[in-house]
Amino acid sequence: MHFAQYYLDCLSQASYLIGDKATGRAVLVDPRRDIDEYLHDAEAAGLRIELVIETHIHADFLSGHLELARATDAAIAFGEAAETGFPIRRLRDGERISLGPDDGAGVTLTVLATPGHTLESICLVIHEHPDDEVPFGVLTGDTLFVGDVGRPDLLSAAGHSSQDMAARLHRSLHTKLMTLPDATRVFPAHGAGSACGRSLSSETSSTIGDQRRFNYALQPMPEADFVRLVTAGQPTAPGYFAHDAALNRDGHPLLEPGPPPALTLDEALEARDRQGAVLLDCRPLAAYTRAHLAGSLHTSLDTRFAEYAGSVVAPGTPIVLLADPGTEQEARLRLARIGYDHVLGHLPDPAAVLDRAPTLARRSHRVRHDELPLPQPDMSATGPADGRPRDVLTGEASSPDASSPDAALPDASSLDAALPDASSLDASSLDASSLDASLSGACSAGARSAVQLIDVRNPAEYEAGALPGARNIPLAGLPHRIDELDPARPVVLYCRSGNRSVIAAALLEARGFGGVCDVVGGYEAVAASVG
Repeated sequence: MHFAQYYLDCLSQASYLIGDKATGRAVLVDPRRDIDEYLHDAEAAGLRIELVIETHIHADFLSGHLELARATDAAIAFGEAAETGFPIRRLRDGERISLGPDDGAGVTLTVLATPGHTLESICLVIHEHPDDEVPFGVLTGDTLFVGDVGRPDLLSAAGHSSQDMAARLHRSLHTKLMTLPDATRVFPAHGAGSACGRSLSSETSSTIGDQRRFNYALQPMPEADFVRLVTAGQPTAPGYFAHDAALNRDGHPLLEPGPPPALTLDEALEARDRQGAVLLDCRPLAAYTRAHLAGSLHTSLDTRFAEYAGSVVAPGTPIVLLADPGTEQEARLRLARIGYDHVLGHLPDPAAVLDRAPTLARRSHRVRHDELPLPQPDMSATGPADGRPRDVLTGEASSPDASSPDAALPDASSLDAALPDASSLDASSLDASSLDASLSGACSAGARSAVQLIDVRNPAEYEAGALPGARNIPLAGLPHRIDELDPARPVVLYCRSGNRSVIAAALLEARGFGGVCDVVGGYEAVAASVG
């Protein structure tokens, strides 16, 4: 048997090539759109990809089933419950897919219908030889992850309650997957960082036995308790999820390779002003915060670039990339992996452009954790037992109204003076020492009535511990909840480490918010400072 896992770190996404070396027949499971690596490896191994199998209709990336079908003439297969806009082979529960000789002696895949994450979800049990007592492994899609299970809430907009889907997931796990031998290897579709679950492991494979013992969602419990457990605390789904699910279901244009065209500054600004294009700065965080083009959004290529871009840029929006030289093609490809194909071009060498046009430059406002006007820590506190968010400094559960933005921060006048409006800041004023001094003075001013402190982490992170007075608006939900914030009042943003908060600050500034800053190092820095 030929078996290969392809793991894409930037999307925490896994695909699989499985073939029978005797016959050269192969299947590809859950492919991404850029398919050259699969084709090269299949050719090198003497394999023919005859079937492309999707374990479900994906929401977190745009799948490559159409690209592979064009390149290889392979059929496309989904679970029997799938409804698509293109011809598919429907895989029934218990169906066997033989890749070996006609006598059935070779590699075999057995389909398990496992609804719960989606209605059409399937898993694939792999036998290298049909008479093997223990399967080689099982491809679990988004039904079972290492350390977690698939989220059951993504179909709520289609009229399927998360509680009903969670009950289906419970039955699929215990009547299908947990009946496999403990030594069966588990190969999921995602790993840590994916928004398809809340606590996925960084390990990309496991065994049924280890998951039975260590996966929190597989511990013995009544179905009702399982439903409550897996429907709580899920990360906010990025805005592009529904868009990608529709494209994966109905069909989408095929990937067009090649770098985006180079644009002049005037052309980039014209695209913004006349076509509504977003200027997306994908340089490293330090370069962006030091100086960026006024009104640009940010998500760095050295983070979860596509997912974060899909959280703050609406599907279908034209995009102009602001990328370091030589990185524009990677940025375009990574956007294409989530179906963001409308890239108009790129602005070469943004740093040099800003040097030539200093009046268009802006500097991000950032504040150190020790400049925040927070209460002194009570290190004797042990934390709440009632599940409410815990203040990192006091260790106590937040009061029901502690998420109010007015709870514990300086008043607007002090921060208004300290945080210059982004529209008035140019490159000539980019003096780090003076800016830091002004921020420090504002944050120690003592008045605490009007600053909006926003935690842009996911709900489970917030519930595990939060800064006093913080309101939780996850980054992925911020574009839809931005009207909850007052652009006339200062905003202080924080996340886990200081990456998502910069992305959120860029979004607010682009929407006209003036007094915006974020906490360098985020919640981790504050927690570390109190031991």
